Amino acid sequence: SVVGKARDGRSGEFWTERVGVMSAETIIVPRNFRLLEELERGEHGIGDGSVSYGLEDADDITLTRWNCTILGPLNTTYENRIYMLSVVCGDKYPAVPPTVRFLSKINLSGVNRHTGVVEPSKFATLKYWKRDYRIETVLTDLRREMVAPLNRRSQQPSEGSMFQSA
Repeated sequence: SVVGKARDGRSGEFWTERVGVMSAETIIVPRNFRLLEELERGEHGIGDGSVSYGLEDADDITLTRWNCTILGPLNTTYENRIYMLSVVCGDKYPAVPPTVRFLSKINLSGVNRHTGVVEPSKFATLKYWKRDYRIETVLTDLRREMVAPLNRRSQQPSEGSMFQSA
């Protein structure tokens, strides 16, 4: 008989037992199912509310373009600021990381100072992307980057200033 039990909900790995033999099976969730799950999580609120996200256009059936916000962490130069971002999940998401761009001007390592694009080669979450990462993962890791010693006291552009549209 086959007995299935979740081993790691985040990675989608399941263990099955057949006559005493254990084997790992990876379940690949289709892109749109995955993004619908992320949309539901974003709409119902996650964690402590320090990050949020939702579709740019509620009628976007491709679930491609997302509006996101990060609240600046306490005791940093980002405190009391709301940072707006754009996230684009391409056709190969979640196998390939999304494109992430700050709309609000920010001085943060890994972010292009002229365009607001989070540079994958300089931001570990995108550089070492794993299929089980989510939009939420990117946002919380960017917020975590704000409290890193290198960034927490870096001078910021004037509050409310925005990057030019791409």
